[in-house]
Amino acid sequence: MKKIVMIKPIVEIDGDEMARVMWRWVKERLIAPFVEVKVEYYDLHIRVRDETDDRVTKQAAEAIKRVGVGVKCATITPNAERVKEYNLKKEWRSPNATIREILDGTIFRAPIIVKNVAPAVRFWRKPIVVARHAFGDIYSGAGIRFDEAGEAEILYRSISGREVRVRIGVFPGSGVLQAYYNLDRSIEGFAKAVFKYALMNNLNVWFAAKETISKIYDAKFKEVFQEVFDRDFRDAFERRGLKYEYYLIDDAYSRAMRSEGGFVWAAKNYDGDVLSDMIAAAYSGSLAMMTSELLSPEGYYLTEAAHGTVQRHYYKYLMGEKTSTNPTAIIFAWSRALRRRGELDGSEELIKFTQILEEAVRKTIEVDGIVTQDIAKAMEDQPKSIVSTEEFIEYVRKNADHLYHHRLGT
Repeated sequence: MKKIVMIKPIVEIDGDEMARVMWRWVKERLIAPFVEVKVEYYDLHIRVRDETDDRVTKQAAEAIKRVGVGVKCATITPNAERVKEYNLKKEWRSPNATIREILDGTIFRAPIIVKNVAPAVRFWRKPIVVARHAFGDIYSGAGIRFDEAGEAEILYRSISGREVRVRIGVFPGSGVLQAYYNLDRSIEGFAKAVFKYALMNNLNVWFAAKETISKIYDAKFKEVFQEVFDRDFRDAFERRGLKYEYYLIDDAYSRAMRSEGGFVWAAKNYDGDVLSDMIAAAYSGSLAMMTSELLSPEGYYLTEAAHGTVQRHYYKYLMGEKTSTNPTAIIFAWSRALRRRGELDGSEELIKFTQILEEAVRKTIEVDGIVTQDIAKAMEDQPKSIVSTEEFIEYVRKNADHLYHHRLGT
């Protein structure tokens, strides 16, 4: 069997715990037998981040800027318990947040649909891709607790010394308040990434906010999205027969429930955080059946598994137990990164291989009825067999071997 030669490398970012174990299995058993893999490797294991004072995370992000395409394993964002467990210097920041900031990227999450797992919403036949603006909002906000009556205002002081004060209100007793912000540059980058992704995947775009209530903050998002669309993307959308539509967010939820899917739903940071998990649960009940792609306005591209490091299964693995952890999201992270590399380099063979790999996963689940425990719970009919992680990968390998031999092999 001939191997496909990659023209340029991708950035490989390794991670933690069970995700790291599955990462190695997928690469060695499903990618390396078919592709002469070229990577620029960065290890974001929690101990490596600790040893380098997290410089390795920044180096990985800068490498994606240089190379253009990356694929990332799930990583630990340490809390106090993790600091003690791994004897860390401190609670290091989320690697995903650091990488997103450096790349100025928008996260796109889409369900991986298989025929024998019916969505909870019976109308949904196509994926709904959630585009989350991963900047600002409550994640960069500041909050205050107050324990007596008083009043509050927002003070903005410009670099030139100009001051703007806005009164929030007078409070008769104790309570809490919070302020957050966003930047025009980030909102515009978000809009560009959303429209660019939609054109790459031939999808309509929805954007939803609540500018009738949030007359400054949400209204700014609506305004910028419309300006970017009219200026940079309207002609391309019209040539493709695609649409951009704005809805109030409550209207968008009700419309989505009645739709067949098949669109990009752009949402502010908090909205997208909540919405992506809801979409994952509604389609398959598992984050292991969801893709996660990051795209920047400049075209930097990173894929990863939407799920975490699967800590509980990792402890079982260390004890020598077999686990039925679903590696599908990791397989699709690799396939999507390689597909993007193939698109950028004009490698039709690499693009076809990624299609073969994803088809092999779907055939394993849909036709062969071979599934991991999480999919079995979401299926209406009994699967033919519930298997361990390694067994599932081996079944996918057999299907990939067959498809590759008939379409690309010699």
